[in-house]
Amino acid sequence: MGILLDNRSRVVVQGITGREGSFHTLQMVEYGTQVVAGVTPGRGGEWLEGIPIFDTVAAAVEATGADTSAIFVPAPYAADAIMEAAAAGVQLIVCITEGIPALDMLKVVAFVRSRGARLIGPNCPGLITPGQAKVGIMPGHIHRPGPVGVVSRSGTLTYEVVYSLTQRGIGQSTAVGIGGDMIIGSSFVDILELFEQDPHTDMVVMIGEIGGNEEEIAAEYIAGRMSKPVVAFIAGLTAPEGKRMGHAGAIIAGRSGGAREKIARLKEAGVRVAEHPEQIADIVAGML
Repeated sequence: MGILLDNRSRVVVQGITGREGSFHTLQMVEYGTQVVAGVTPGRGGEWLEGIPIFDTVAAAVEATGADTSAIFVPAPYAADAIMEAAAAGVQLIVCITEGIPALDMLKVVAFVRSRGARLIGPNCPGLITPGQAKVGIMPGHIHRPGPVGVVSRSGTLTYEVVYSLTQRGIGQSTAVGIGGDMIIGSSFVDILELFEQDPHTDMVVMIGEIGGNEEEIAAEYIAGRMSKPVVAFIAGLTAPEGKRMGHAGAIIAGRSGGAREKIARLKEAGVRVAEHPEQIADIVAGML
């Protein structure tokens, strides 16, 4: 078991008839996720491999009891899709879409919180509770159940670290990709708090990157509130100042957001910081 997601979660996929939406829906079903509905306006009444499609999220929730949404809607419509899910009573919203404007996300995050829902993303790979369910695009076969929680801003590094852990026989309770945009629905602290409360998580791996101050805020939380050990890696140590690196949030501005500053703060909080991703599994193995 893990946080946020398990085999009882009932998932509706928004954008299910698109290329990415349909492909990853079937991948989620194959993994064991209960995908109970899809939504594409104008396509209500159709089916995808036995999954009913509705015109609205509200209709899908009413008919199937869906409590989790996976959003594969194109960027111009994704902000509205997130708010539609929250308005329909969906409790966990996972937005894979990239390229949503930051100003739109400011409105979206406030609306989602006002509805008491939780948003993961946007611009994220989603999350997986190994052996239970996955929502998003994470490759299920590299994961295995176990006691290590994983939270990351980078999708690719998540896969690399999880694969290394699995190769060492170290399983994961839940892996969460929070996304690398400037405005996201759930922060490092939000997920670290859930792992701290989770009886099935003994240790946490945190993967950060340059830009913003999420890692520094997380370091403060770890120092003051976490009893479980945390191992971290910060990507972008050699990135040139002022240059955008991959994500909208991965940019160093003056002395803010640099890898060295983040690493220093994490070490001060008692976090073991790996020098490269491959080292994480070795550190974790030595601490379990």
